[in-house]
Amino acid sequence: MSSAADSLTRGLFRDRAAALANTAVLAWVTLGWLGSFLLMGAASSLLNMLGVLLCAHVMVLAAYLIHEAAHQTVFAGRAANTLAGEAMSFIAGSCYASFERIRHMHIRHHRDRADLTCFDFKGLMRRHPGLCRVLEITEWCYVPATEVLMHLQVIGRPFLIPSQHRYRARVVVMLSIRGALLLGLGAWSLKAVLLYALAYALLLQILNFFDAFHHTFEQFFVAAEEPVSMQGRDRAYEQANTYSNVISVRWPALNLLTLNFGYHNAHHHRASVPWYRLPGYHRSLYGDDATALMPLHELLRTWHRNRVRRVSSDDYGGPGQGAGRADAFVGAHGVSFLTVV
Repeated sequence: MSSAADSLTRGLFRDRAAALANTAVLAWVTLGWLGSFLLMGAASSLLNMLGVLLCAHVMVLAAYLIHEAAHQTVFAGRAANTLAGEAMSFIAGSCYASFERIRHMHIRHHRDRADLTCFDFKGLMRRHPGLCRVLEITEWCYVPATEVLMHLQVIGRPFLIPSQHRYRARVVVMLSIRGALLLGLGAWSLKAVLLYALAYALLLQILNFFDAFHHTFEQFFVAAEEPVSMQGRDRAYEQANTYSNVISVRWPALNLLTLNFGYHNAHHHRASVPWYRLPGYHRSLYGDDATALMPLHELLRTWHRNRVRRVSSDDYGGPGQGAGRADAFVGAHGVSFLTVV
């Protein structure tokens, strides 16, 4: 039995550690996502609140598992990683674009050492100042409207732009499936549908918070295959413009809430290192150097202060030195690997 299990582990996963870690998180995400709807539809307000938090939590994990699958670190084979990426994308609500499109643009982000986005949302705001104002007002109210726009464009552009027409069939199929599931959920509990919307808003805020402060890369609005100049963007540039923003240094287990995605310098140093080995790899690179990690409380402060400015700013800002070094870090919108397609 043990030999058969070891053989399966070697065939499906990279090693035993990958089998244990990834099986556990995939099971938790899947079962937690399904269970969260039961909690959100329950009669108890306490269970409803737990359901919202659980749903948002497992969707965050699903999003970061998509990222892991894009780097082929969930399973040993490409086909299995693609399947995992598609399943997690459905849970995270980003399934209107194929996993392969998401993977392609994210690998370009690493290869080109830039923030590449196929949808020029800043150009759209310049052409429509009213839209920009609406986004600024809603972001001031802590509604993640800019990220909602980025997700909606993935659905809308295949119907509006001729070069995107080949993606219409997938969008229609996914809208039909997810729409039917929402109708079924609403027939059982309208409250659960409304609370799911709240959980999804939390997901967008969490993803944007961490994405906003990972880089001060140049941002390019390009077609998926359009090349960009690599002038000046070498490995030194990549590390100098990449920042690590973990949840907690004192209690590192809390960083599992984002699958250790906050160890971003380590990830960009070697993208093939899986999530469960990133803390150790970070220590091997930086030791106990506290300056290698952006303080969470400072990022929360600047995220709050710059929530309106971030909507249309072409300048990400950047961290300084010493206490309060994150205060000038404006951050970015529209750089999520889920929506740059």
